Amino acid sequence: MTDTQPDLITAELVIAELTATDKADATRQLATKLLDAGRVTDLDQFLADVAAREEQMATGIPGGIGLPHARSAAVTVPSLAVGRVPAGVDFGAPDGPATLVFLIAAPTTGEADHLTILAALARKLVHASFRQSLLEAPDAESVAATVLREVYGR
Repeated sequence: MTDTQPDLITAELVIAELTATDKADATRQLATKLLDAGRVTDLDQFLADVAAREEQMATGIPGGIGLPHARSAAVTVPSLAVGRVPAGVDFGAPDGPATLVFLIAAPTTGEADHLTILAALARKLVHASFRQSLLEAPDAESVAATVLREVYGR
């Protein structure tokens, strides 16, 4: 990412207490945050792209993580929206529901950005201490700051 782009994640892209009926609902709520922030131009198109990716393979990973993601023409800048789901939501992980959901949005021209975001995040998510720090963060600002610091060194 260049210095001219906004941070990948900001407090406005975090839902500290996300209540969702299923993974589509959780994804829609997080995608709406991206739309409201001007990072997604067409909510339905972006959600269709995320759903198409989800059909290829479940995006739940061990440790209570949902990692829906897509490259989409509806995305203006690489972005990450995060939701904490105390009740959990099923993303198809072998160990059960996700309590942390990370929605990665990348422009269609951003293959490198998309893979860089996924790789950097995945390297941190294997650490229980990182996941716990996100679950225990007092507010959206703290969640965003933790991700920027721990994943991107900012």
